[in-house]
Amino acid sequence: MADPKGFMTTPRQDWPRRPVEERVRDWNEVYVPGALLPIINKQADRCMDCGVPFCHEACPLGNLIPEWNDLVSRDDWRAASDRLHATNNFPEFTGRLCPAPCEAGCVLAINQPAVTIKNVECAIADRAWAEGFAPPRPPERLSGSTVAVIGSGPTGLAAAQQLTRAGHTVAVYERDDRLGGLMRYGIPEFKMEKHHLERRLEQMEAEGTKFRTSTVVGRDIGALELRSRYDAVVIATGATAWRELPVTGRELAGIHQAMEYLPLANRVCEGDLEVSPLSAAGRHVVIVGGGDTGADCLGTAVRQRAASVTQLDIYTQPGEERDEDAEPWPTYPKIYRMSAAHEEAGDLRTAPAAHADARLFAASTLRFTGDAGGHVRSLHLVEVDAGRRPLPDTGRELPADMVLLALGFSGPDRQDGLIDQLGLRLERRGTIARDAGFATNVPGVFAAGDAARGQSLIVWAIAEGRAVAAAVDRHLTGSATLPAPIGPYDRPMRV
Repeated sequence: MADPKGFMTTPRQDWPRRPVEERVRDWNEVYVPGALLPIINKQADRCMDCGVPFCHEACPLGNLIPEWNDLVSRDDWRAASDRLHATNNFPEFTGRLCPAPCEAGCVLAINQPAVTIKNVECAIADRAWAEGFAPPRPPERLSGSTVAVIGSGPTGLAAAQQLTRAGHTVAVYERDDRLGGLMRYGIPEFKMEKHHLERRLEQMEAEGTKFRTSTVVGRDIGALELRSRYDAVVIATGATAWRELPVTGRELAGIHQAMEYLPLANRVCEGDLEVSPLSAAGRHVVIVGGGDTGADCLGTAVRQRAASVTQLDIYTQPGEERDEDAEPWPTYPKIYRMSAAHEEAGDLRTAPAAHADARLFAASTLRFTGDAGGHVRSLHLVEVDAGRRPLPDTGRELPADMVLLALGFSGPDRQDGLIDQLGLRLERRGTIARDAGFATNVPGVFAAGDAARGQSLIVWAIAEGRAVAAAVDRHLTGSATLPAPIGPYDRPMRV
């Protein structure tokens, strides 16, 4: 601990965001460029280096947080990068996209604002790239074994990088035209600029990982044929089967799934399109779903100059402080959080009928109504109690000529034929079944990430990728030296 009293003398200071009026006019990341490094040493000093660091337990990657906090506070960026990359393949992703359960588990957070762990992590990752601390690490020798990884999201990329570095010949198959999965086409540019992703992919290519884009396994190449080509196969396709909203009027035009809407906006940023065919410009938009994907839709619609944007959350509005009885420290609490998108919507007053940040809490959609041409024009809702039971005389109608459904995902998509062609056994909830070693019922085929775990956080996705890589390495060689931070049945801390 560089400053034993740092947590007593230094208040928490987060990476400042750019002014709302400025940032909603572009698609760049919301943070002030260059404003993190001047404050980060003092913020790292706030780490108490406590005897039992629960931030380790809160993060499935097992990040060595007190160690790299101390190194940053001492300005030893190379050593900090080494300790960070020892447990996390992609800290520049998690430092931007993870909701930071590690901060909820910070011992300081018992009675003070937590250490800005996520900001420190991002600063280390960015400094590592700037200073050349993250060079390609190709293997010294090849094992002679081959592995196919299906899916290039964080799980697939982590598994591929670990297996490549272990000496196996790895090919990643991606159905989209570009790599990255939801990080490419699901995460808006204002949350993570894609040059961070491109830089890591270039590193992986230099290490020897092969990439096959625009290839749907099960359609462009048979799943059984792929299995016959490789010594092992890792399925990391994610949970892309979106949940539906079976209410009257769902068939009306203008009602879209979030993952139909967001990828098109990202393709505009990639230069594929001049204007999104599902642009919110000039429309009254209602987003059904209160999670991160809904917030991504909110920020995107604001930048597309929607006439109004309202987000519906079926849960009651949480408090601003942790409920110690229901969600005691160090679990990740459900509290009122203000994302950059909600801040923007609040400042710009995008939803006159909603609360200050464009959200309507405890709101359940009853039905949609449309015009004579079959296009949605309004959404009818009712307020609900904590048990989601409708409250009498609380019905409302919102104008809506675009509705975005952000209700989460139920499991892997089966339309490509991959699951059925291999004959994979599924869990009752629709995810791919696997044993304690990440192996499916098909010999040599492993499953990891959201496809098997269900929808989760990016840190769990990367941890799954690292763990399944260790399992595959053991399968191919009889032993494994790769780290396995989690098992397939591990879950986040909860009461």
